[in-house]
Amino acid sequence: MSFKRIMRELKEMKEGIGNVSKRGGESKSWRSRPRSHVAPDQSQTEPESVDQSPWSNLLPELLLDIIQRVEESETTWPARAAVVSCAAVCRSWREITKEIVKNPEQCGRLTFPISLKQPGPRESPIQCYIRRDKATSTYLLFHGLMPSEGERDKLLLAARKFRRATCTYFVVSLVADEFSRDSHTNVGKLRSNFFGTKFTIYDSQSPCDWIIPSTTQSSRRSYSKQAPPKLSSSNCSICTITYELNVLRTRGPRRMDCILHSIPVSAIQEGGTAPTPLAFGKSFEEQLSSLTSSKGKEPVTGTSPPSLPATQVVTLGSGEPLTLKNKAPRWHEQLQCWCLNFKGRVTVASVKNFQLVTAVEPSHNVSLEEQEKVILQFGKIGKDIFTMDYRYPLSAFQAFTICLSSFDTKPACE
Repeated sequence: MSFKRIMRELKEMKEGIGNVSKRGGESKSWRSRPRSHVAPDQSQTEPESVDQSPWSNLLPELLLDIIQRVEESETTWPARAAVVSCAAVCRSWREITKEIVKNPEQCGRLTFPISLKQPGPRESPIQCYIRRDKATSTYLLFHGLMPSEGERDKLLLAARKFRRATCTYFVVSLVADEFSRDSHTNVGKLRSNFFGTKFTIYDSQSPCDWIIPSTTQSSRRSYSKQAPPKLSSSNCSICTITYELNVLRTRGPRRMDCILHSIPVSAIQEGGTAPTPLAFGKSFEEQLSSLTSSKGKEPVTGTSPPSLPATQVVTLGSGEPLTLKNKAPRWHEQLQCWCLNFKGRVTVASVKNFQLVTAVEPSHNVSLEEQEKVILQFGKIGKDIFTMDYRYPLSAFQAFTICLSSFDTKPACE
């Protein structure tokens, strides 16, 4: 291209820009612009262009095989994050990943955040540990046998303790630096009475989303008919924990009962199933997609405790709620202390240690093996480190909040 031709084109371009500026924003001026200018099309939205990426155009058979192989190979955290990454590629990948990944009751693995609200496996328990920080009154639940040297364990839930004149609050969140009641990371809370003898667990998720999987080919039954369609955050009472009052101040272990209002006794009977939420609310899912990992962050201080809204107790229709009780320890003459068989998961003696089993009447037709099965186990293994092992029909959220009640001071029980 010659130098004269370059100068001529630059001159024409300069004149075209000047003409547009003189006409000043009229709609007809845009039509008179040189046809070589291409304006972006503002009618298309960003989400549509994302799903039109080459990744979303893979053959369904090939995509299914890829995600199946990833899901089968990634069994533990942090490698389990690869399965979540597949679900975050695009809409088509997300739908297939949800179909492949099973709930904890079926596979014994925790994958998506909703897994924390779903019942654990029936056979082997899911093993976790809790790290306590007395300075900030925070409690972090991690997935794993015990703290690892590399600090790469998966953070499941976090809780912070708030004190009031008449009660104590534990606010449970998905992250370690946000404990506001209005936050989309809030999953529930635990509240005590004045004496520290009675606790109530509140779930931020509406019982309309709780589903009982059907054992037959019929459609799944929902509990939406038994509760209002819209409930405010953290106002669904799903469990009541009661510690026995020690009036005589006698030495001995704590005695506790847990009434699970959201789980019927039929869940532990032969062929029974526990309510299983399939997803969080729509707004929760949209905001959770932008949530980043905050494992290494320090909890925020100065957060005001949430106000108590009107409560709604989850009802089960004609079904009787399931009751758990702590397993009675035996007195060891040589050690001169109360002992329980924790199978090596608890190494330090503490009044907080406990095991929960079912407390049912003979008329409920629950097998003796099911009655003796330890559903939740909690105990101390080091300074501010505690183990937590839970199984069906409890979820990680329910088990964590029950363990939080053991941390609170109970002057009337000890």
